[in-house]
Amino acid sequence: MEQLLSLLKMNARMSLEDLALATNQSVEGVASQIEHLEKKQVIAGYTTVLDTTKLEPRPVTAWIEVKMNPKKDFGFDYLVDTLLTFEEVESVYLMAGDYDLAVVVSGTDLMEVSMFVSRKLATLDSVVSTATHFVLQKYKDSGFNLKKDQDLRENMI
Repeated sequence: MEQLLSLLKMNARMSLEDLALATNQSVEGVASQIEHLEKKQVIAGYTTVLDTTKLEPRPVTAWIEVKMNPKKDFGFDYLVDTLLTFEEVESVYLMAGDYDLAVVVSGTDLMEVSMFVSRKLATLDSVVSTATHFVLQKYKDSGFNLKKDQDLRENMI
């Protein structure tokens, strides 16, 4: 099963036939495993890894550290449930260390992300403080090396 998940993570568009061949299983067996993993939500969805430096306009991504006071009887879930409703929010992680949540946000520009933080995130009841870190350059994302083409561009300059 680990091999199947690894193959799907690197290429979710891989055919059932190719997955069966790579894992030494039948096509039916692979299809059944995938269906089971989807039902259990081990496979929560499928996505595409984008090199956003090649998009126009280029979206802005920020990692936001959030310190909060958890609500009695709800803990961190109270705030997380609210964060999950915002379209700007791409990911939310509970963290160990100096802050409680890491929130990944994207927008069309710095002002859009800034307005999200100041008008939506920082005003939530449980939020004590935030620290916003803007992504300047992505070199690797979800296991994919995005630096290959960057090296070529830099050598041309």
